[in-house]
Parts: sequence; C-alpha cells; structure tokens
Amino acid sequence: MTDVAGPDRSLDLLNFFLADVRDGLGPYLAIYLLTVQHWNEADIGLVMTLAGLAGIAAQVPAGALVDGTRYKRAVIVVAALLVTVGSLTLPWLNSFTVVAVLQSAVGAAGAVFPPAIAAITLGMLGPRAFVRRVGRNESFNHAGNAVAALLAGLAAYAFGPIAVFWLMTAMALCSIAATAGIPANAIDHAVARGLHGANHGGDRESPSGLRVILSCRPLLIFGGCAALFHFANAAMLPLVGQKLAMKDPALGTSLMSFCIVAAQLVMVPMAMLVGARADRWGRKPLLLAAFLVLPLRGVLYTLSDNSAWLVGVQLLDGVGAGLFGALFPLVVADLTEGTGRFNVSQGAIATLQGIGASLSTAAAGQMVVREGYSAAFLMLAAAAGVALLLAALLLPETRNVGAAEAGDDDMASADAAKAASEA
Repeated sequence: MTDVAGPDRSLDLLNFFLADVRDGLGPYLAIYLLTVQHWNEADIGLVMTLAGLAGIAAQVPAGALVDGTRYKRAVIVVAALLVTVGSLTLPWLNSFTVVAVLQSAVGAAGAVFPPAIAAITLGMLGPRAFVRRVGRNESFNHAGNAVAALLAGLAAYAFGPIAVFWLMTAMALCSIAATAGIPANAIDHAVARGLHGANHGGDRESPSGLRVILSCRPLLIFGGCAALFHFANAAMLPLVGQKLAMKDPALGTSLMSFCIVAAQLVMVPMAMLVGARADRWGRKPLLLAAFLVLPLRGVLYTLSDNSAWLVGVQLLDGVGAGLFGALFPLVVADLTEGTGRFNVSQGAIATLQGIGASLSTAAAGQMVVREGYSAAFLMLAAAAGVALLLAALLLPETRNVGAAEAGDDDMASADAAKAASEA
C-alpha cells in the first residue's frame, strides 16, 4: 500500500495556507473601499454582488472541470495565482468599473478551490475515510483563517490596510508549495469524482448524466436551504466591519480581523465535531444546529453597537458556518455516491449558495442606506429562519444508514473480541 502520510500532511498545509486565498479579499474589501477609497455602502455592496455573480457563473463549470481533469493540482495553482494577482492590483485602482471587473475575475477563479480540495481528498483517501478527513480539512482551513486574520490585523495596525494584500501573496505562495507536495499518483481520479465501484471489487461505473442533479429531490432541497443560509450569512460580517470602521476608521481593519479570528477559532472544534460524530449522529441534527444559530446572531447584532459586543456575537458565526462548511461536502457526497457527479453537484449547490450570498450583500447594502443597520440585520435573520424551517420539515437524513450500521457492527465485534481477550 502507498504511504499517504506525506501527502496527508501536504493536504493539511494546503487547507491551512489556502484559507486566506480561496475567498480573495472577502470582508476586507468592504473595509478598504469604505475607509481608503471612501465609497458608499450601496456601491460596495454592488461590487461584492458582481464579484459573487461571476463566482456563481463559474461554479458548475469549475465542478465539471475538476470532475474531468487529471490535473487537479495544477487547477489549484493557477487559480491561486489569479486570485493573488487580481487582489494585489486593487490598491492602484479606484474606478468603479475597473474594480468591479477585477473582483469579478477573482470571484470566478476562486470557484475551483472547494471542489478541487474535496476531490483530491476523496481521491486520496476514499469514501470510508472521507468524513473524518473533511472535518480535519475544515479544521486546518479555519486555523489558517484565524492565523491569517490575526496577522492581517497586526499588519494593518502597523502598516495600514494595504498590508492585507501582501499577506495574501505570502499565503498563496505557501499554498502552491503545499500543492506540489501531493504526488499526482496519490489521487484516484475516478474515486475523486464519486465513482466507487472498484472499492467493491467490480468495474468502474460510468458517470451518470447531468440530469441526476435535477432528479434528486433531497439535493434540490439542500440547495435551497444552502442558498437561504448564505443569503442570511454573507452580508453580516461586512456590515459589522462597516459599523466598526465608522466608529474608528484607523482600527476598522484590525477590528475586522479580530472578528474573523474569534469566529474561526470556534469553527475549528465545530469542524472536528462533524468529523467525529457525523456518522454516528447523522447529518441532519448538526445541520439544524447550524441553521438555528444564524437568526439568533442576526437579532443579537441589533442590540448594541459596542465593539466588544459585536465581536462576541461573531462567535456564533463560528458555530453555524463551522458546522455547515464541514457538512456541505458530506451531504453532497451522500446524495451523489456512485454517480460520478460529485464535484459538478458541489458546483451546482455552490451556485445556489453564491446566488444567495450575492443577493445578500446587495440587499443588505440597500437596506442600510434606506433604513439603517438594524433593519438589515433583521431582514437577514428572517431569511435564516426560513432556512431553518425548510431544513427541519423537508430535508431528510442523508447519512448512509447501512454503512453506519455496518460500522456499529464492526465496533461491537471489536469490543466483543477485546472482552474475550481480557477474559
């Protein structure tokens, strides 16, 4: 058997360093445009919406590319370089049109990261180890986000908001080095797209038609819930960052970093919990917990403008996003197992998520301009409540019950054997 210890460590490092690259400038874009370029909230929301729409358009093609290519590592390297180059040029631009086009290109390039990492993970370790490894992937991703955000806050405090751009460059170069540490022959490309036939001693299945996505009712329900979740979640952190920046422009970027660090530190144990318990408890209870905290978070943001309060409420983002982020590839893998359409299905659901996130920033920006920040947070909280109801009433448990029961039988047999040996 091939020793996967080295590639496994490289996968850890890839998730850690890519954390700050995969989303581009993210919430820092809103802070930079507000405090340095002096844009209004509506224009900021519109640019972020356009970038999100470009990412949406790229999601399904990105998933199909990852499904079909045997050069998954090269896809990650090229996308990381594109995101970095696009972000580094931003400080020298101030035209709305140019910035919108640039960030749209960055959004499109970033669409390949989630399916590529999930595919490499599945192709390296197979479906039986996928649950625990996904939890570990997300843990390293959140740890990388926390470290990068902390460094960004310190650097921005010392050198100004432009320091965030240089930090992203360093993280991108490290992510490229980590990608190079994964041998090409460590990835089973058929397994990576959800074809598991060889694991059972049979021939490889052929990929199902793309209609499998539209004919799977639970997958469509999950897509709708994911869209509402991201509509409710996407604009919350940028709005908080804007409130913090208006109170103290000099500390806006640093306070945003502390918000991100607080959430990411909570996401690490949440992702570990999914990896450890998703097979035993099932996916749905953990999903409902993720959906439950989001409306609560939206309401709590309206109660105070105190910086410490806003950062404290941001901890709830760690619970909701930490659980959902780790569960997302597991639920899609459950619903597409054996179809060979794992990554393109991820792209389809990510498209719905992107629609929700893009509409979120635009709608929240307009609501802030017209009615204020509290009204925007309550609007987002209401959308989160709808997502919770849909998930509770319509979404079935997706865990493979047969596999889980087999795992329980194996554990019972092991316990019996241990007891016999002790006797």
